[in-house]
Amino acid sequence: MADRMQQFADIFLERLTCASRIIEIICIDGKAERGTVQENGRSPDIVSAYSFNTGITIATEACKEKSNEIKAVPILLDKIDISGKIVTADAMSMQKDIVEKIRKKGGDFLIELKANQPSLRYGIEDRLVEHTPVYSYTEGPELAHGRIETRTYRVYDGLDIIADKKKWGGNMTIIEYESSTVKKSTGVHTSEKRLYVSSMPTHTPKPTIVRNHWSIESMHWGLDYNLQQDNIKRKSTRAARNLDTIQRIVYSVFSIWKGLRKKQSDKNKGMAELIRHISMSFTRLMRFLSQK
Repeated sequence: MADRMQQFADIFLERLTCASRIIEIICIDGKAERGTVQENGRSPDIVSAYSFNTGITIATEACKEKSNEIKAVPILLDKIDISGKIVTADAMSMQKDIVEKIRKKGGDFLIELKANQPSLRYGIEDRLVEHTPVYSYTEGPELAHGRIETRTYRVYDGLDIIADKKKWGGNMTIIEYESSTVKKSTGVHTSEKRLYVSSMPTHTPKPTIVRNHWSIESMHWGLDYNLQQDNIKRKSTRAARNLDTIQRIVYSVFSIWKGLRKKQSDKNKGMAELIRHISMSFTRLMRFLSQK
């Protein structure tokens, strides 16, 4: 069923990404199906590839019961075309095999760096104080969700900072993200820093790409809040994955609708054709599922 969903997504993906006219960003992240509990007491995890440009889930891969995202991500990458695209992921994907696969398939990456790679993480932190960023960029202050936030990005060339470059397939760019937040109602100030590594050159604009990755987390929130995924109980891992697939199809249909909708002046003229196009594609998907 997940493979049929991927075929459904492919129908619209190229058309919508061409319309966006910017490089495609593919966000990769895992989500626990909390409505189902396996024999080992854990909820099954499903790793997905999500197109930031279109709002469509491109493909998914379920983690095996005694495995985790590290094993599932390479399988997921083999399912999709990432050549000329940017893959973003959290720290779990900062693995030699995953980075190597992205490079070999012709893609670029931007991955968060945490303590699961201690020598790389702490080595970079120690050396950053001795280097000047190639450039820095500040956003804000910006008021949103009752908070006043200022975001600063500092971009470094990793040539003299990363010691074991061969392990990671070559030189990498380092992005230091710093967020300073003031809660409007109380005046309480908080701050945080994050590190990211990327295969892209230092001159490539990255600040927005850092924030673009969070779109997949927003999509996961939508599955839970709007479609109540975590509140729906399933007895088996297979049933949980099928539910996840159906809900992602529903979520993607809304994104396709928004992506294909024309300007207000052309809206009435093209609406009937748009409805027909989506309806035919969804019917085709249902036929695929019934054949399975």
